[in-house]
Amino acid sequence: MKVLWYGGQIYTMDTEGETVEAVLVSGDRIEKTGTVEELMPLCDKAIDLHGRTMYPGFVDSHLHLIQHGEKLMRSDLSKITSSEEMKQQLIRSTEGIQGDEWFIGEGWNENNFPDRKIFHLSELDAISQSPMMLKRVCRHAILTNSRALELAGITKDTEDPEGGLIVRDANGEPTGYLLDAAQDLVANVIPEVTVEYLTKALKTSVDDLLKLGLTGAHTEDMGYYGHYSRPLQAFHNVIGEQLKFRAHLLLAHVAFEEMMEQAEYLEPFIEPGPMKLFADGSIGGRTALLSRPYTDDPSTSGVAIHSDDELKRLVAVARKHGEAVAIHVIGDFAMEKALDAIETHPTPKGKRDRLIHAMVLREDLLERLTRLDVALDLQPSFVTSDFPWVVERLGEDRLALSYAWKTLLDAGVICAGGSDAPIEEVDPRLGLFAAVARRKPEDKHDGYLPEQKLSRFEAIRLYTFGCAEAICMEHRRGLIREGFDADFTIFDRDLFAGPEEQLLEANVTMTVVAGEVMYEKNGVEV
Repeated sequence: MKVLWYGGQIYTMDTEGETVEAVLVSGDRIEKTGTVEELMPLCDKAIDLHGRTMYPGFVDSHLHLIQHGEKLMRSDLSKITSSEEMKQQLIRSTEGIQGDEWFIGEGWNENNFPDRKIFHLSELDAISQSPMMLKRVCRHAILTNSRALELAGITKDTEDPEGGLIVRDANGEPTGYLLDAAQDLVANVIPEVTVEYLTKALKTSVDDLLKLGLTGAHTEDMGYYGHYSRPLQAFHNVIGEQLKFRAHLLLAHVAFEEMMEQAEYLEPFIEPGPMKLFADGSIGGRTALLSRPYTDDPSTSGVAIHSDDELKRLVAVARKHGEAVAIHVIGDFAMEKALDAIETHPTPKGKRDRLIHAMVLREDLLERLTRLDVALDLQPSFVTSDFPWVVERLGEDRLALSYAWKTLLDAGVICAGGSDAPIEEVDPRLGLFAAVARRKPEDKHDGYLPEQKLSRFEAIRLYTFGCAEAICMEHRRGLIREGFDADFTIFDRDLFAGPEEQLLEANVTMTVVAGEVMYEKNGVEV
């Protein structure tokens, strides 16, 4: 069937301000763009936008789909603004939990508390004797109570695992605060969730993203739920002929070779992606790897998840299979190590390596990035979440090339936009506003590092064409152009018009994937 879309603003996102009058879709592809007069005779069905505004399908370049669904299903601690509020929330949430039933909380962030309090296990013990694990917003730290440590076998004599840290008190006793790889000691003793549970979480997540106008996501889920076949089966259970959504899967390094040899996908809706690696942790947890110590804690410069040799070995494994890598790098020293590995083992032809977050850089690192065919996964909302407290961590002298999205784009580096949900809210409108305004909606200042503000065109391109470039799909996604996939995000207004707050007030009226309407706001007439 050939369907004509017309009657509103249709932005191609090819060049700034470029629009077309109508788009003819044949099956799952755009057959032609042009005027209503020339295209109407060619269609079997016509859909009037009634003044609404169409863009290429928005995509989230980096998140965790199943974890986002879990966050929607679990106790959400991410919006709590004081330690007392968190305590009361935990008391309410753990009522009725008995024995060794686990309580898992999502998204606490002590930087949102006036007292910056990090709970001690004794305080969590007073709330519940059942095992408790509370995931920090960055997912690089957890808090646990004594029962959780007991089940994990963590004692005063337990050594720190490679790439992780068991925080201890002055007597060497664990405090219940575990960083990076140390989290796995607890996570590994939590009973495995069922494929049915993973399916429910994924379905909850995808439904939510479609309502927010997202036609796809580049997601990391394969290394968190036991054998990779479990989350992969959930993807097969959710995405298909009935529910179309483009899930580009990052392959956890622990499962990579087996997945390359055995895993089956459902392209173009479930696609295999690069090997996913971690080079460091987070700034909030002081585990992001910096070339100089943290300004507010000179005793540490962060954590390297892998040794230099191991990082290079893993990149070499990806190259053996002709694949790219996607490396989590937040600190400048982590970026240096990642670039060393990539330069030692160059990217295969037709592939593109990805550096996720890239939050703290140096001039020499930026120059190296411009010489490589890599893409950076940026999270604009990190600006509004991390400032102003991040200045305490980094100091003023490191800010010139920190969260420097405009500098990166001006240097010609490929950049894609995402949320890192559930760490940040998945709503792309929040990311767009953060990229353009670099402040919270209620703030009245000119923005954090205002010289790094993006234009609205640059911001929207992060979530459209930039996401396509990140996975070497710029020849068929990310623009409204003949021959491209018919993925569209339709808003009730023009995101380029009016004040910046328009970006937050706009409502998604329709989400279209492969030519089919996957979400339609109640009351929309077509």
